[in-house]
Amino acid sequence: MKKVRKPKTTNHSVSAEQAMRLAGRYLMNTYRRPALLFVRGRGCYLYDHRGRKYLDFLGGLAVNALGYSHPRLTRVIRREAARAVHVSNLFHNSYQGPLARKLAEWSGLERVFFCNSGTEAVEGAIKLARLAAHKRGTEGKARVLALENSFHGRTFGALSITYPAKYREPFAPLVPGIEFVRFNDIADLEAKFDDSVCAIVIEPIQGEGGIYPVSAAFWTRARELASHYDAALIADEIQSGLGRTGRPFAYQRYTGLPDIVVIAKPLAGGLPLGAVVARESFAESFSPGLHGSTFGGGPLACAVALEFLSTIEDDNLLENVRERGSQLRSELARLAGDFDFIREVRGEGLILGIELAVEGKAYVEGALREGLIINCTHERVLRLLPPFIVTERQVDEFTERFRQVLKKTKRPHAVAAEFAEKKDRNALAASR
Repeated sequence: MKKVRKPKTTNHSVSAEQAMRLAGRYLMNTYRRPALLFVRGRGCYLYDHRGRKYLDFLGGLAVNALGYSHPRLTRVIRREAARAVHVSNLFHNSYQGPLARKLAEWSGLERVFFCNSGTEAVEGAIKLARLAAHKRGTEGKARVLALENSFHGRTFGALSITYPAKYREPFAPLVPGIEFVRFNDIADLEAKFDDSVCAIVIEPIQGEGGIYPVSAAFWTRARELASHYDAALIADEIQSGLGRTGRPFAYQRYTGLPDIVVIAKPLAGGLPLGAVVARESFAESFSPGLHGSTFGGGPLACAVALEFLSTIEDDNLLENVRERGSQLRSELARLAGDFDFIREVRGEGLILGIELAVEGKAYVEGALREGLIINCTHERVLRLLPPFIVTERQVDEFTERFRQVLKKTKRPHAVAAEFAEKKDRNALAASR
């Protein structure tokens, strides 16, 4: 009987120390990483190369909404990897149409374009808004408004509507025709919005900017002005969307739908996938050849995305997001009463920010020592983005460990002194 040969594979594994040394030698210097290598994850936990367990309340920066190694996603990945990982977009695959329908149902919009990432989705949305304006024959209608404190990505178009100078200035000059509106300032919005504007881009909750929600009044006025001037209202839901707030999309707390929505991060459960979702009146401006993506919407990623959305529905995870978010906020409010350098807790559902009176970097490092994964944005805001599957017990576990972080971490001297002085002034004012 003839023996069947097993397919040959090559073992490329190296030790953790070798992997980190090779990364330092050959990778471009774009990230500051601790001397730590994660090798596997399960549920809301990650495990490093020494076998230490970490409770992940950052969720891969809002990507791992179902945690790690979710059995439903794992089954789909195995099944589709054995069929076809990639099929050219010159042809149909089995999952793009069903996924587009599901996203249309979740969003209330009509058409979808698939890409690979959030920044690509933002680029596609800006192109679509400008193209729609050109096709309507509006002369000079090309300006794009964005908000101060915004973050939309790192490619040139997305970077051009990202506010912090530290991201933009090293790459100037960027795309022209961009202007920034003061956050939640309706008067400034009205002053800058005219018939030359083809789009305004809004994060319903600014994630990288410090977990700041847009006010209902600001959103409503932006919707009115966009309709009046026949411009696109673009909602950037890359971080806040697909269930993160306890709603399918964060903009659903406001009155008035956007014209275009951009999504990515959790959509394919950890695989690269982004999307532009749009009203028919804007989407119809695209025609074959005007936009495209080699890898966007491949069968593997789309199949996993369908399973991700179905899991949220089947397991009623939006309710869990709301309940655990409420529990976590209550616990953080209690901590704020015990630690006077916590200025404010903001956010909705499982996108929360803890604003400190001191710089946050030391607390991120302290959290890692305590077996917690969080991060700091906007210098002083600790950002929490736990998976949607987080349990009541895990919220309690986080709170207990985080309390130890707050106790043990030494505050930066200069900022601590400044805060102590402010605290003394406040105490004096309260006693009068």
